This record gives sequence, structure tokens and C-alpha cells, in this order.
Amino acid sequence: MDLFDYSRQQQTERDAPLAYRMRPRTFDEFVGQQHIVGPGKLLRRAIEADRLTSIILWGPAGSGKTALANIIANSTASHFATMNAVLDGIKDLREIVEAAKERRGMHGQRTVLFIDEIHRWNKAQQDGLLPHVERGDVILIGATTENPYFEIIRPLLSRSRVFRLEPLADDDLRAVMERALADEERGLGRMPIEITDEAMAHLIRIADGDARTALNALELAALTTPPGDDGTIRIDLEAAQESIQQRAVHYDKGADEHYNTISAFIKSVRGSDPDAALYWLAKMIVAGEDPRFIMRRLLILAGEDIGLADPNGIVVASACAQAFEWTGLPEGLYHLALATLYLATAPKSNSVGAFFEARAEVERGESTVVPVHLRTSPQNPADDHPEYKYPHSFPNHYVEQQYLPDGLEGKRWYEPSDQGYEARIREWLERLRGSQ
Repeated sequence: MDLFDYSRQQQTERDAPLAYRMRPRTFDEFVGQQHIVGPGKLLRRAIEADRLTSIILWGPAGSGKTALANIIANSTASHFATMNAVLDGIKDLREIVEAAKERRGMHGQRTVLFIDEIHRWNKAQQDGLLPHVERGDVILIGATTENPYFEIIRPLLSRSRVFRLEPLADDDLRAVMERALADEERGLGRMPIEITDEAMAHLIRIADGDARTALNALELAALTTPPGDDGTIRIDLEAAQESIQQRAVHYDKGADEHYNTISAFIKSVRGSDPDAALYWLAKMIVAGEDPRFIMRRLLILAGEDIGLADPNGIVVASACAQAFEWTGLPEGLYHLALATLYLATAPKSNSVGAFFEARAEVERGESTVVPVHLRTSPQNPADDHPEYKYPHSFPNHYVEQQYLPDGLEGKRWYEPSDQGYEARIREWLERLRGSQ
């Protein structure tokens, strides 16, 4: 690198976004993720001892995956190479691997290869990486926001250790931004900035665990807020709101966050909390979830968690599903919300699940022979057996007789709850059974 190249690189780094400039260089500057890089933790010991093996860093955006890779680059004696799975492919990988082999053969130096967004590589590309990791041509550091157990091929996972990063806590985000405000070399320390507690709290809340979002919003607020008469740039709540206008919904459709959110939604409906149900419904819709998937889950819930406590639950859910098909988006959201609210506020019962207990009894196969009097007439298959008691011929249209196979007499699986309409069913059955 000549003097002009060095000058251009320095200028590029000065012009880079604040989040890039403030990437930690050592563990002393790294914030958060103490469960994997705290003092004495395995990953930290491996990095500090320069004994790293292939790893996968899995976590949401802005949680520190690239920052950890940067620390490794600054602390290892190995050559550090980087790739981006969106931009680079197998051809680029071959070039890096050939250089790594030559470097190790001539100088005995290992190569650490950081692949950002490794989940973007398809199976064939990951298969192409596998032998180089297996032979030790490179030590892999893969970074992904997606669940690696779904997105990374199993042979590659078996040769790597997965470390999961969590969204940064509010205190971590505050520490990151305060460091950026104080750092005169890479941060905003040379600018006379004052930020109100309300503005800081707003940026932390909207960043939602993402340090990159928080720093970029802070920089935008600092650069676009005019200084006061005394030259001080005062970032208040209004300036903070303008700098981060829309909250990005964290939602990896088809992966963890997808399942976590639908789980929270269904549990809120089951728990009879209509407001929480509407909130999770809104999150899924804003994130682009398929409304039909949500409607299908509501139809299941109407049978599983409401059942006969409110027989209209399945009727309303089915009608809303049909109405959604006829109207489509965006008007169909009314019907999705209607089904959600009806089911969330309906009385609950899971007694329909008694079917699965009865099925388990059948699968055990101890006695499945139909009692003689429940069979058809031996003389005429279209008629009832002579010993069968016809309920409509008795008071209350009910008569006590054996309906289960021998050995299961008196066995009960369905126990009506005391909720909603099912309470009436319970009372009615108790009255019938007590009458004889």
C-alpha cells in the first residue's frame, strides 16, 4: 500500500457511518453478550489464546456478530479474510483457499475466514466450503441472522460450534451510544452534543436491541440538528423521533421469530387477552405474514381451546375465514381482527381434546369389540339389534345401557368444563346420569 492508498483508506474510514467507525477493537470495548464472551467464557478464552476453531455466530442484526469478528481479526496471529455471502461466491472462496494453502505451506500461518450472512449461500455453495473447513484449510467464522439449524447444512454445523447472540439490553445500547458521544477519534466526541434523557430513551426503545440502528439514528440526529446560539447541538425528543421514524419489525418469516410470534399470538387468544392478541396480530401483518396462516391457526384454536364452551367460536372463525377469501386485503383485516377478538373474549375449554385420550385407548387395543346389542340385527342388517334400547322410547330421550366395549364400562374421557355453554352441557349430562 502506497501513501496515496493509505490516505484514501483513512478518508474512507472517516467517512464511514458511525456504527462502522465504532466497531469494538478489543473486548474492553465490546458491550453485551456476556453469556458467551464474559470473562472466563469458552469463546473469549479461545479468542484470547488464539486457539479458535470453526464457529457460527447466530443472532439478530446489530447484536455484535461482525464486532466479534473484528475483535478476532485484531487479536489473532492468523491471516484474517472476509467474505459476504450476498456478494461473493465459490470462485472467490477458491481464491481465498488457494492463498490460505500457500500461506500455510510457506509461512505456517493459518487463515481465519469470516463469512457474513452465510445463510445466503445455497446447499451447493455450502458443500463447496465443507472440505476446506474439514481439512483445516480455513477456520470458519460464519455470521447469520437465521436459525443455523435450518439454514446451514448439517455436515458444516457438525464441524462448527454455534454461539447464539441475544438482542442488546437497554443498558448495553445506552453504553454504546454514550461511548460514541465521548469518543473524539472515531465517534462524535469533537461535536458539542447534548442529548436529553427522553431522546436517549426513545432511541434505545426504537432500536430494540440493535446497536447499529441506535448509532446510525444518533449520528443522523447529530448531523441534522442545527446548533443553538451557543454552538451546542441539543438532541431532544423531537429530533430523536425524526431521526428514527419507523421501527423495523424484527421478524424472520419462516424461522424462529415467526414461530415465537405466532406462539405469543395464540397464547394471548387462549389467555383471553384481546389487547395482546391484537398487538401480536398487528406485528405479524406489518411484518408480512400470510394472513391465511394466521386464520388457519385461529380455526384450530376454536376447536382446541374453546370448543363447546362457545360453539359459535368455530362458526365465527369459519365465517371470517370465508369473508377474508371474498374480500382480500386490506379490507379482510377486519375479518381477521373480528375472529381474533371473538375468540379471545370467548369462554375457554379444552375438553374436546378428550378425543385423543379415547384414541389412545383404541390404539392400546385392549377391547374394541362392539357389544352385541349395538350391532345390527342378525336377521336384517338394516334394523337395530333386538336387545338395543331405543333412547327416544324413554323419558328425556335417554336410557342407561352399555355403549363401550366389555371391560371399558363406565370409562369417561369427556369431562365438560364449567365455562360458557359447556356448563349447560355438564349440568344436562349430570341430570341425565342421575335420573337412572
